[in-house]
Amino acid sequence: MTAAGAATVGATAADPGRVVLLTTSHRVAPGLLSWPAWQALHGADRVLCADAGHPQLPYLREAGVTVDLESPTAEDVVDACAGGRSLVVVATGEGESRLTDGLARLAGSGRIRMPDLELLPASYDLPGARLLDLVQVMDRIRVECPWSSQQTHKGLAKYGIEEAYELVEAIEEGDRDELREELGDVLLQVVFHARMAEDHEEAPFSIDDVAGGIVAKLIHRHPHVFGDEKATTPEEVREHWLRTKAEEKRRTSVTEGVPLGQPGLALSAKLSSRARTAGLDVPLPAGEGVGYELLAMAVRAEAEGVDPEAALRAAARTYRDAIRGAEGVETDGDEDADEYGAGDDEDHIGDDGGR
Repeated sequence: MTAAGAATVGATAADPGRVVLLTTSHRVAPGLLSWPAWQALHGADRVLCADAGHPQLPYLREAGVTVDLESPTAEDVVDACAGGRSLVVVATGEGESRLTDGLARLAGSGRIRMPDLELLPASYDLPGARLLDLVQVMDRIRVECPWSSQQTHKGLAKYGIEEAYELVEAIEEGDRDELREELGDVLLQVVFHARMAEDHEEAPFSIDDVAGGIVAKLIHRHPHVFGDEKATTPEEVREHWLRTKAEEKRRTSVTEGVPLGQPGLALSAKLSSRARTAGLDVPLPAGEGVGYELLAMAVRAEAEGVDPEAALRAAARTYRDAIRGAEGVETDGDEDADEYGAGDDEDHIGDDGGR
């Protein structure tokens, strides 16, 4: 006799019993259930499930749990639990709103003594679980969408740049809703490119390879977190980062890894930062024209801890507002940030994508 069955012995017909609504996550491998869930399943007088194709069913049956394929009404549940019996309902992927609404309606009537109702999550989503949904959705879109199935890395490159700029704008304007949305758009670019990479005939890789690479890099560059090194200040962290990065890259020039396709002010500041971090005193090239003037201004800004791109964007917004004012158009009223700091030196954590 089960534990629940033993508890039923001697129970009166007035005992309303107990119903357990068992929920599972499709992001967790079937059969990996919590111990309380297994206890409830093995101790129940009956286990019901409305979905014959529920992914948990084969594993429940293999574990000796008998599952009846039924879609009970609220009244059916109350009757099944009468006399102190226990009932487990394995929820479908869409949930059991019809059943729970019906039970709430009966309870609200006050005419029926209701069984104890317990919502028992049998498996849980860990942080980041929705990323699995994104990977699955992207996979289906890549296969079934006529436009997405034809895209290439080169064809999507411009969208990555656009989304990055929109993310920067959301950050600088301090719009939290926009920030969340733009982070999602940038994440989409990563997942889209990784999915396309799976189709490469000669050198395929997947989103797992991408994630695995950055995880390994972060662990290696944070020996004060994952190893025996000690770091109590940002400066010491930066020293670890620079040392491990130098060991990984073994570059012959500090200019290696600096993308020349980035905006000119950012490129100039990056080169200046690399040279300064390496202790190189390199005079600016002599020349005439606005290009050399901008180069000198960007280098000066970087030396003063100012991000020249952010500073120029802030000034440009002010200019935009002046133009709109001249047109008689109301401005957005955005307040530009006062800080354009470039942060620590060039190779601070996360700089140039950890290149």
